[in-house]
Amino acid sequence: MVVKQDPRNGRWTFEFMIKGKRYHRSVPEATKKTEAEKAEAVFKGELLQGRYKLADGKKYLKLSRLIAIYKDYSKQNKITYKSDFYNADTFLEIVGDKTIDEITPNVIEKWKKVRQNSKAKTSIKNGYKELDRLVAKSSINREMRSLSKMFSIAVDNDWLDYNPFFKVPKFREENKQTEILTPEKEIILLKKAEGTFIRPMLICALHTAMRTAEIKQLKWSCVNLTEGYIDVLKTKSGRPRQIAISDVLRNELNNLTKLSDYVFTNPKTLKPYVNIRDRFVDICESSGITNLTPYSLRHTAATRMVQDGIDLSTVQDILGHANLRVTQRYSHPVPERKKQAIEVLNKYYVNPQEVA
Repeated sequence: MVVKQDPRNGRWTFEFMIKGKRYHRSVPEATKKTEAEKAEAVFKGELLQGRYKLADGKKYLKLSRLIAIYKDYSKQNKITYKSDFYNADTFLEIVGDKTIDEITPNVIEKWKKVRQNSKAKTSIKNGYKELDRLVAKSSINREMRSLSKMFSIAVDNDWLDYNPFFKVPKFREENKQTEILTPEKEIILLKKAEGTFIRPMLICALHTAMRTAEIKQLKWSCVNLTEGYIDVLKTKSGRPRQIAISDVLRNELNNLTKLSDYVFTNPKTLKPYVNIRDRFVDICESSGITNLTPYSLRHTAATRMVQDGIDLSTVQDILGHANLRVTQRYSHPVPERKKQAIEVLNKYYVNPQEVA
């Protein structure tokens, strides 16, 4: 028998087993432990008195129904909704269309094992292309965060008593430092990109720290060149934010031809570009630049702001991070700063011969 309070939302829950069956319920009305314990006693009493159907007669949604609801939420609130769609559909394909109360931590662990042994895929114009490598642990962790949000929606609406993903540990990831674009490499990269559709998008990333998906979906209606700001409405977190426009980016935007509602429009389709990664990789390779991804540009912009003394709270707001701890990873010292820090120690050195 366990009665405890969830530190994430302050909600009291209780959990116990009778004849091998586990019962787990939340008590949203409880404000302290004694109230949750009373609710548990009432619930257990109904079970023991044979009124099982009154206590546990809840009809649970099918997983496919919850996914449909989650897709509506994700498309309405998140720029990365297509990834959420893929994650949810893949999860359904692997675990089957169970009722959501049947999605236990054990079911999720089996899903994790299947994903570990699956080939990675990348999005293309009309779907996904399989890659010659397995799904990375970091990718599975991102999928888990997406699916966990879906089950949290079920809990918030009292369709489910607890989120099973909260009891499943994520994979431990290798800490790989993201490549930062140096000013010298930036000159080479932009020169190689001259005359291509991707150049203004690169400048936008370097001068706003926006995510690639946010840049691709950026509309002219969200760009105020007169006042000098961009409204980022559809974001990864679902929280809109406003970013100032630098003089360099302003000049770049003024030189663009307005082909559609979208700032960066594919002239062949008059729609946003679907995949810029391949073109980005081609330009990097022809420039002799390695280990750089589109995300590196956002990372570079954030690192530059922090290194130049901009406070983390401001950088957090520009990046759209919900948690300051996420922003803090951009405050790492670069090799030049590390060297400067060590050279500071020189002034404390005392030559023994001079003392003698």
